[in-house]
Amino acid sequence: MTEPVMTVWLGKPYPLGATWDGKGVNFALFSEHAKKVELCLFDIKGRREIQRIPLREQTDLIWHCYLPEARPGCLYGYRVYGPYEPALGGRFNPHKLLLDPYAKAIVGSLRWSDALFGYKVGHKKGDLSFDRRDSALSMPKCQVINPAFTWEYDQPLQIPWHETVIYELHVKGFTQLQPKVPSALRGTYAGLATEPVITHLSRLGVTAVELMPIHAFIDERHLVEKGLRNYWGYNPIGYFAPEGRYAYSEPVSEFKNLVKTLHRAGIEVILDVAYNHTAEGNQLGPTLSFRGIDNTAYYRLPPDNQRYYVDYTGCGNTLNMTHPRVLQMIMDSLRYWVLDMHVDGFRFDLASSLARELHEVDRLSAFFDIIRQDPVLSQVKLIAEPWDLGEGGYQVGNFPVGWTEWNDKYRDGVRAYWKGEGGLIDDLAYRLTGSSDLYGRNGRRPSSSINFVTAHDGFTLHDLVSYQEKHNEANLEDNQDGANNSTSWNCGVEGPTGDHGIRSLRDRLKRNLLSTLLLSQGVPMLLAGDEMGRTQMGNNNAYCQDNEISWLNWDLQPEDQELLAFVRQLTALRKLHPVFRRRHFFQGRPIKGAGIKDIIWLNPNGQEMSQEEWNQSFARCLGVYLAGEGLDERDEQNQPILDDDFLLLLNAHDGEIPFLLPDCKTNTRWRIVLDTAEPDVPSHDYSAGDNYALKGRTLALLNQLVSKP
Repeated sequence: MTEPVMTVWLGKPYPLGATWDGKGVNFALFSEHAKKVELCLFDIKGRREIQRIPLREQTDLIWHCYLPEARPGCLYGYRVYGPYEPALGGRFNPHKLLLDPYAKAIVGSLRWSDALFGYKVGHKKGDLSFDRRDSALSMPKCQVINPAFTWEYDQPLQIPWHETVIYELHVKGFTQLQPKVPSALRGTYAGLATEPVITHLSRLGVTAVELMPIHAFIDERHLVEKGLRNYWGYNPIGYFAPEGRYAYSEPVSEFKNLVKTLHRAGIEVILDVAYNHTAEGNQLGPTLSFRGIDNTAYYRLPPDNQRYYVDYTGCGNTLNMTHPRVLQMIMDSLRYWVLDMHVDGFRFDLASSLARELHEVDRLSAFFDIIRQDPVLSQVKLIAEPWDLGEGGYQVGNFPVGWTEWNDKYRDGVRAYWKGEGGLIDDLAYRLTGSSDLYGRNGRRPSSSINFVTAHDGFTLHDLVSYQEKHNEANLEDNQDGANNSTSWNCGVEGPTGDHGIRSLRDRLKRNLLSTLLLSQGVPMLLAGDEMGRTQMGNNNAYCQDNEISWLNWDLQPEDQELLAFVRQLTALRKLHPVFRRRHFFQGRPIKGAGIKDIIWLNPNGQEMSQEEWNQSFARCLGVYLAGEGLDERDEQNQPILDDDFLLLLNAHDGEIPFLLPDCKTNTRWRIVLDTAEPDVPSHDYSAGDNYALKGRTLALLNQLVSKP
């Protein structure tokens, strides 16, 4: 049976992509150097090409047409003609079906074959050769969508940064083993929107989930051939389409329903996005979309040899942020996810690569300028991973106002301190108080620091205190991948052990690290599963492990349940007391009218730290007095915000240290709030001048009680 031939109208150059207007579909594709563009339509299964439509209209380098008979569900791709001159950057090959960079849905899976490459794989001339095999049967297809969705009263939550607690999770891994989620929905957007998940997140006290990449991505060929997959998803091929493998039904509406459900529960949605590179890799990679549409426009190429790619990302290529159409594509994508999909913010993978104008990272680059002036994007949460792999790419502390940053100095400093390394209390003091050494300038605040101890990349919290070395054998790279130094400590035995003393120490260290994280100034980020002892069995680079190594295990042991209860206590404490989530940096000077400083650093004798004590290499114990009257902040009704006074005691030494409790106010008494050596410690009062027995490798928090004389 022959499908009817579509009627073709001229169409419009805007908007880019395939747009259903209720009557027909407009198609528009940017290519600066193409000589000819064909729109290819496919049957309902995507296996047979039923019509090729030459796009005869070109406006401002955008090729376009309008099909009045096309409808949502229509499957399509492009073939683009032009010079194949790799040495000059030209890699056009009309035998390769190409995905629309603006496709809102991508259906089907990529099936690896040599036909996906623009050159003859294995040919003696390498990528300089030309391959004429058709790639359509191996390619997924773009799909026209109907964007209609009933959002009801959904609005941005706009939770202030200083009240934010982030929870980094993987859409599939979080629910794949959750027994309370219907089996058909596990590992999907729909599964993440179910009541058991919402209940867990709400009771945990998180205010935002940071979803690992859900932009359409592919599995690298070398992984597939080893029986592995790209689990993390940092291999994008479409910046507008939600990844189909996480959908139970239709990805776009299912994702929208997830956002709507989380918003109803008071939880924001942040997307981890990789706009720095694509899945097409280097000059030996496949031709799937951008490379075949206009290689020299979309990618950064060395001026002296455009056969190759500039690689600031370690992934083979770097998107060309100096080209206005590439910059437009990224901004259009960001606005789409905010306006159409209602997400609340973004975490930018390898964000330094986006700020490179010519070579150096530029704080005044067009990328920053456009976002800052954009009335939509300037109002959402913007998180930078402030580094890339190029020269000068490490930019922690250097992103402009309006941006927050993953603070790896916090991660490394807190890990090293609780490992027991000496001479770190001065650095720890900066990390506890919002890293003013990094962000205390140019109008930035403590909330500029996204504090974390663990993230998807590296050990889980449990593994951080259980393994001295990485154990990445399952990645089939001879354990050569992943970081070699994780500032971890196995507490005496590598991996699982039945030794009660070691298990008890590991549990205490986990409580120390989590307490430090949630009682520090700045924005805390928890890694999903850390609150209940998740392990990857020592794998610190589980990017290719789409299995039980990465998935959360919800079968909790008693110690896991105790840890979960402890974290819930911590987040509730942080939410109740604004002294742990200040909007401004400490001043370290007396509070007007109170006669006491907003923060005091104490030695174990209960005295204020001297300069000499800060520099002692053996110092591993200190106290921090936080004055609730010292917030110097006001609420929305312009009323002063006051809080209790707290004393935070930290001892990374392996032996017990008696800590003299200070008399910061007349008739002071101290009440223990938590002690990581005794997670179920009963409430107990102490008088100023008493010695508190601070056990080795322990954190304690006391609340000041002031009674009338």
